[in-house]
Amino acid sequence: MKVLEIIQLKIPEIRVFKYGRFADHRGYFTEHFRNSDFFGNKELPFKKDQEFLQANESFSYKNTFRGLHFQWNPYMGKLVRPVTGSLIDFALDIRKNSPTLGKIIAYEMKVKRQDSFGEWIWVPPGFAHGIFLPEDSLVEYFCTGEYSQGCEACISPLSKDIDWSLCNSEIKTVFDSIVPVSEFISDKDKNGHTLASWLEDKNSNNFIYGADF
Repeated sequence: MKVLEIIQLKIPEIRVFKYGRFADHRGYFTEHFRNSDFFGNKELPFKKDQEFLQANESFSYKNTFRGLHFQWNPYMGKLVRPVTGSLIDFALDIRKNSPTLGKIIAYEMKVKRQDSFGEWIWVPPGFAHGIFLPEDSLVEYFCTGEYSQGCEACISPLSKDIDWSLCNSEIKTVFDSIVPVSEFISDKDKNGHTLASWLEDKNSNNFIYGADF
């Protein structure tokens, strides 16, 4: 895997990794994941004993929003990339005592066949994760924990007490104009916790800033 660039976002635990593609007149080939490159690279935020235990794929129609989801017992970090189309990835800090608790950031990734690179975004445990699809898109996830029913929760992306001050203003404008009225968001997600109601839930104590997830 050819790692081209590592980008640290406004919440430093969230990282973007650009990897190379090798293109010619036939199309392109890429090695988009190699275990030793992720877990053996000191510049990447992965532990040597960490591994990906589950892989997910989702197809979404234009204007779909999924999230903001998170899990404990076991914790689930997510490595996410668009395979086709375009996605805006959202990460909301839910770690108690964190200096960025309640703040959300977003990063847009687009895929074009002629691009010389692809991108992954890493969202570690301690963050509620969501994706918005501005066009029909196929998305792949690698997860550090297996799905655990009953140990998951959702904060509504429409919760009024989320702090958007670190989020790109153009992305926030797109979000505000589409997501609240989109038919492509589940009732479960739309009616999820507010940030405040989640922080009052006893399970919120599973996410403490500085803890080793």
